[in-house]
Amino acid sequence: MKKILFAFTFVLMASALSAQISLGPKIGYTTSKLSVDKSDINSDLKSSFIYGAFVRLGDKWYVQPEINFYTSGGVFKSPTLDNGSPIEDEVELKTLQIPLYIGIKLADLKFGNIRAQAGPTANIYTDKKINPLKSGTIIKETDLKDIQWGFQFGAGVDVLMFTLDVQYYLGLNNVISDITLENGETVKFDSKSQGFMVTLGWKII
Repeated sequence: MKKILFAFTFVLMASALSAQISLGPKIGYTTSKLSVDKSDINSDLKSSFIYGAFVRLGDKWYVQPEINFYTSGGVFKSPTLDNGSPIEDEVELKTLQIPLYIGIKLADLKFGNIRAQAGPTANIYTDKKINPLKSGTIIKETDLKDIQWGFQFGAGVDVLMFTLDVQYYLGLNNVISDITLENGETVKFDSKSQGFMVTLGWKII
């Protein structure tokens, strides 16, 4: 069994070393939203800059892990919760995102190539803040999860040393499950993060 595991590890390492490798920094723009499963609560989009780095292993088919930093979240609005007082809570989540894409080159053109990629991602919330935009707040920092697993997919274009990607992110587990109001009422949020991001990378290798 040990010999098989050793041989398998050796093959993986050899494949990685022999593969075409690209890496570099990336910057971009993202807009996200925290969904909510309540008809009397609205959720607005939140926009942020994103920056990070990527590594791409392979050519026709490739693997691309990344590490990105940005601020996600949203604004919850309700005119009826908390004894009828209007509520407007802004949720800010400093996010460390670690996606792992499996991609394929769809077309190799004179000016570059066109790609498609998809894969799982982990959003780790390094800092969580609730900003009440009106009097009072219904959400507490303890209501927010520390990590959300998700799935991300999209397409990209490579031109010279630059790589442009458009991605859609869909959260799989809740960022906020339930909250408890001051009157003791429990509100089922079932809130997941979702959004778009556009990034521009520079292949320094």
